[in-house]
Amino acid sequence: MNGQSTHVLMIEDNPGDADLVRLRLVEGKSAVDVNCVNRLSDGLASLKDKSPSIILLDLNLPDSQGAETFRKVLEKAPDVPIVILSGQDDEALAIKALHQGVQDYLVKGAISSNGLDRAMRYAIERQALLRSLEMSRKQQLEFKNQFLSHVSHELRTPLTCIHQFATILLDGLAGEVSPEQRDHLRTMLKSVNQLGAMVRDLLEASRAESGKIHLEPRCVVIGDLIRQAVTMMQPAAREKGVGLEVGVDTRIPFVHGDPGRILEVLINLIENGIKFTPQGGAVTVQACLVQTDPDFVYISVGDTGCGISSEARALVFERLYQDPNAVDNNRKGLGLGLYIAKELVSLHGGRIWVASEAGSGSTFSFTLPLYSLAKLLFPVITHLERLRDDIVLVKVALRPLFKPVRATWKETCQRCLEVLQRCVYLDKDLVLPRMTASGAEETFLVVASTDLDRANIMMTRIREQLGKVSDLSGTGQLEVSASAVPLPERSPDHSLQEQVQEVARVVTEMVGSVLGEKQGFTQQK
Repeated sequence: MNGQSTHVLMIEDNPGDADLVRLRLVEGKSAVDVNCVNRLSDGLASLKDKSPSIILLDLNLPDSQGAETFRKVLEKAPDVPIVILSGQDDEALAIKALHQGVQDYLVKGAISSNGLDRAMRYAIERQALLRSLEMSRKQQLEFKNQFLSHVSHELRTPLTCIHQFATILLDGLAGEVSPEQRDHLRTMLKSVNQLGAMVRDLLEASRAESGKIHLEPRCVVIGDLIRQAVTMMQPAAREKGVGLEVGVDTRIPFVHGDPGRILEVLINLIENGIKFTPQGGAVTVQACLVQTDPDFVYISVGDTGCGISSEARALVFERLYQDPNAVDNNRKGLGLGLYIAKELVSLHGGRIWVASEAGSGSTFSFTLPLYSLAKLLFPVITHLERLRDDIVLVKVALRPLFKPVRATWKETCQRCLEVLQRCVYLDKDLVLPRMTASGAEETFLVVASTDLDRANIMMTRIREQLGKVSDLSGTGQLEVSASAVPLPERSPDHSLQEQVQEVARVVTEMVGSVLGEKQGFTQQK
């Protein structure tokens, strides 16, 4: 720390200790500029004005105590080296602090000028090295992702070509094919499909690692998705002689998630179950509610296969991991499927795990957040500790003009949603999450804290703003309508939360009617 003056932020509430540290700094060989504050809040506030070269931190302050003190500083200043100055020689706390990102831990009574100077110098150097290593890691990751993306895209074209010509030959469009040739073509086509799946997994894993996976959350009927996944995997199960069973609790309300991504997780887990289950076995997909975790749905895929050893269980969700004890004929991938599933579940705010014993089958389970309309509605439809006087459900329907729909229709609908979200009042209106629905028609729903007369003003604004969306007038039709939401009678016997819950129930029924949901759904409390 020679040459230029080092800016030191010292957070210390004991004046005597602060003076002692200042003395040691003055006695040292380095030029320092010290800013001392006696509260953590003041120290964190000063970080906004000027970033220090190093922070000297006392753990026991008037507004923060113990390990929580350095965690708060690390959160606000992750790139600034921290040296803890403590009155206690607590080795356990010191190790904990170092593991969480603190650079050094010094005991105040044992500080010498040379020791403090050396600790600060080393802390600054180590922090700079860590920053350099992190930048290098990010650059390497970006290079690797670009390389994988480039190679994967380059492989797609020849794979598509091979697939198309193999299909032409197999269909007899290029002339008669003998039974032996047909078998060879089927083998080739199977290998091409397998390689194509590997390329897709490489691209998906690359996006996951670089944080580029994009979710489009909707309100999802999880039972429908499970049945869809099972239907898609039924031919593979039938070919191997493995049974596929489904058990879904009908009380499960909407799940808030990306239906395409959830389906990807389900297919991955079911495919794994079929792969490692012998003929005559079974794979069971279940979904249920758990009383101890009321905000999530629990989904499991169990099989009667070979099971997983305790060593492999700790690694199965790692990128590129493949169980060395798995049968060679089953190792047809790159070991990316479970890694991708874990990333997708995490992006939804859920978690994934496996329970298994070697030789006794495996059960992969994951959680997804439930959609609670009451929680979303409460700040919107209440004011001054009472329910608002009028509530309206506004329907905005977009219908494509062409069949099949144009490639840009999905992007047009997304732009319309973004415009719609700017047409409402955030404190009084709520644009509901998009609902799963069949077909290309897109329906957006808004719960508005207003009456039907004022809702007409809102609908006019929505029509005008959506009319300006490029491509909509040429590719789709717009319909905007509104219906009053019947409100429960105000009664001292019913709390405000219960009244909101009743409104949520009514809105849920209206939404189901609007979307034409034949099976209906249950609203979570």
